[in-house]
Amino acid sequence: MDNVSEQAVAGVLTPLFALRSESDFGCGDTGALRGFIEWAAAHGFRCVQLLPVNETGADHSPYNAISSVAIEPTTIDLTALPDLQPSEIAEHNESISAGPVRWRVVKATKRKLLLRAFANFTERHWEANDARARQFAAFVKAESAWLDAYSLFRVLAERHGSEQWDEWPPEVCSFSAARKWLASQRNGSEIAQEIRFVQYVQWIAFTQWREARQFASERGVVLMGDVPFGVNFYSADVWAQPELFDLDWSGGAPPEPAFADDEFTRRWGQNWGVPLYRWPAHRASGFTWWRQRVRKIEEAFHLFRIDHVLGFYRIYGFPWRPQRNAEFAPLTIEEALARTGGELPHYIEHADDSPEHCAANRAQGEEFLRVLQSEVGPTALVGEDLGTVPHYVRPSLLSLGIPGFKVPQWEKEPDSRLTPGSEYTPCSIATYATHDHEPLRAMWTRWMSIIAAALEEPERLAAERDNAWREARRLAAWAGFEVPHIMDFDEVHERLIAALFRSRSRFAIVMITDLLGTDQRFNVPGTVAADNWSARLPEDWATIYAGKIQRISALVAASGR
Repeated sequence: MDNVSEQAVAGVLTPLFALRSESDFGCGDTGALRGFIEWAAAHGFRCVQLLPVNETGADHSPYNAISSVAIEPTTIDLTALPDLQPSEIAEHNESISAGPVRWRVVKATKRKLLLRAFANFTERHWEANDARARQFAAFVKAESAWLDAYSLFRVLAERHGSEQWDEWPPEVCSFSAARKWLASQRNGSEIAQEIRFVQYVQWIAFTQWREARQFASERGVVLMGDVPFGVNFYSADVWAQPELFDLDWSGGAPPEPAFADDEFTRRWGQNWGVPLYRWPAHRASGFTWWRQRVRKIEEAFHLFRIDHVLGFYRIYGFPWRPQRNAEFAPLTIEEALARTGGELPHYIEHADDSPEHCAANRAQGEEFLRVLQSEVGPTALVGEDLGTVPHYVRPSLLSLGIPGFKVPQWEKEPDSRLTPGSEYTPCSIATYATHDHEPLRAMWTRWMSIIAAALEEPERLAAERDNAWREARRLAAWAGFEVPHIMDFDEVHERLIAALFRSRSRFAIVMITDLLGTDQRFNVPGTVAADNWSARLPEDWATIYAGKIQRISALVAASGR
């Protein structure tokens, strides 16, 4: 499975944290993933797609990682750790496994047990300098290019109670300064032990993820990972190599008039807060940072999706960080210009406002993507090309052999018909939703609810009713059936899934919630809430939905995938 097959496959997308196992500690881990891989293979799904698994910060968003390489420690299966005994694991509080992920408790519980495992490892192996200790030392040496800075960053973040390095004392607010500070410390051995613990956790995490990749390969399943285009402002990467980032600008997306309830997004766009890249600096280094990033993700995954691949071509930048969004939301353009010294949000390097700019943007994107392909091979990349997509991006990705996405309800012909799935390029991924979109059930139910409400108030809701009918009937026609009257989602669910599998896309991937036909959401874009990035599948979900799963498994087989 190291060379991704050209055969059409069906797949399932799920957040790792949503998975369950009998021995999990309140969130999905590599142990739960192994179980899910076996489940997928048994039901004909040859691709399992996950969200990013890099270490997260305080908001727990997998798209806001504090390292471009380090793996989130909560993904570690503690029951598979050779440095922990069952009696030590038995201290686990069973109550945290029920319900959604309680991130603060989960992280504290896992950290406590990882510290116990590290103490055992230190006593039994490190101090004895045995074979296992030498394996760990070899890992630390091999990964020093990123691990040295990351491990010191994590220790400092722990000591200061925050990853916000710009609020740390001056002697540690950069990697170069922190190394001098570290050399001057009288308690150097204590700090060295703390650093070694961070490195130990990453050694365990990378070992388990490499094994998970092999486990999937042996069962004929492709693991698809995810690489966000940007990194957190408060990441080990920005702290250690600020010369690679433009910290005066934040990446995001252009204004969205459809966001009627979000004044800032409607007027200005989405300000993600990720620093922009200084591409000349990356180019001068031979793109070492990007090469390292994709090379390390390939150790855990057969292929990976680049979230917001459009950013390689051009990125929408803000001359202020998200903390100031509320300040700018009501301002006029003139008032905003006055506060930024003459700058407004805009595309960088170029807007797509002339043939010359479009050509320059395309050339830049292809240059960068070819660099990544040269590092991990031509079949390892997938491009998330959704949103405001320039006309040249999809032909560009196709010329590179990089699959983009086909969301049926958004793929429209000039006459407003949905593009038939039979006309999709095989070099693509067909799906109804990603983690950012409302589930299929929620979308269909919303349309039917609008139509039903219009029966009571036909004049006031006529336009909304007509639009809902249009959208529902257009999608149904794409799937090959008619909607003569209000239809419950359960009447149309499997017909829609079957149509996705019939498309020509090499990958047809369904969100786990769309496969099960639920309206559960893992993320609502633009919101920071406790229930984002925390929802988990119901306990015994495979049993509860066994009948539906078997019917959809039969649809996979019938499609030839």
